[in-house]
Amino acid sequence: MNHSPKALFISHGGGPMPLMEDTGHSELVTCLKELAANLRRPDAIIVVSAHWEEEVVTITASETPSLIYDYSGFPKESYEIEYPCKGDPVLALELYHVLTQAGIQAKLDQERGFDHGVFIPLKIMYPEADIPCVQLSLLASLDPSSHRAIGKALRGLRRENVLLIGSGFSFHNFKAFFAPVTTEIRELNHAFEQWLHDSCCNPEYSEEERARRLNHWFEAPGARFCHPREEHLLPLHVCCGAALSPCSESRNLNIMNKESSMYVW
Repeated sequence: MNHSPKALFISHGGGPMPLMEDTGHSELVTCLKELAANLRRPDAIIVVSAHWEEEVVTITASETPSLIYDYSGFPKESYEIEYPCKGDPVLALELYHVLTQAGIQAKLDQERGFDHGVFIPLKIMYPEADIPCVQLSLLASLDPSSHRAIGKALRGLRRENVLLIGSGFSFHNFKAFFAPVTTEIRELNHAFEQWLHDSCCNPEYSEEERARRLNHWFEAPGARFCHPREEHLLPLHVCCGAALSPCSESRNLNIMNKESSMYVW
């Protein structure tokens, strides 16, 4: 029986800053708390983070995953953040099987822990750390259609009540975060956000047209300005592949003085 996971794409902000009372992340924190409160509490969570790339899809399989503080230049306390949720080796093995059965090469990793694209948003959403979690890597190829195919494969999961979180950022031009805000920057940012919202939410598009748009995301207005490198967008492609439907809810936010968004399916 098919139990397609509930899917959620989040813009996860800058490093540990959402947990540091940074005013540029206040809307993000509020939104993540609201989303968690409004979603059915999951029995398990799968996170695809922008901060892990491998040649083949790789799955964390440890029962007690460590945390990877993969950011630099922040206060000492940001390297002491704890999020002691359990891994889920059984779910990891099921993910391995549904991916390989779909013709997607995959492997299990018993050593890797969770990067900040996982534990920072989860600590906001589910602070009790009592929901088991598994992380999936991106593909180093950064091919959009391959990531959509990963999402489609996840529709074969037998386990019910699993939440799939694509943890990226709908705007990720690192230099632009710290540059003076100009009219051109605002217009490019807004144009891409409008295109992304239309692509994910418009019920008039067939799923073939939605796939075509997202596979050619770089042709959208402002695309390469907003994403000089696409790793923070590709978790959304996984979510879209898992859902195969227009999103049911979207949130438009200001994060670090940039228009950003989150999507629920």
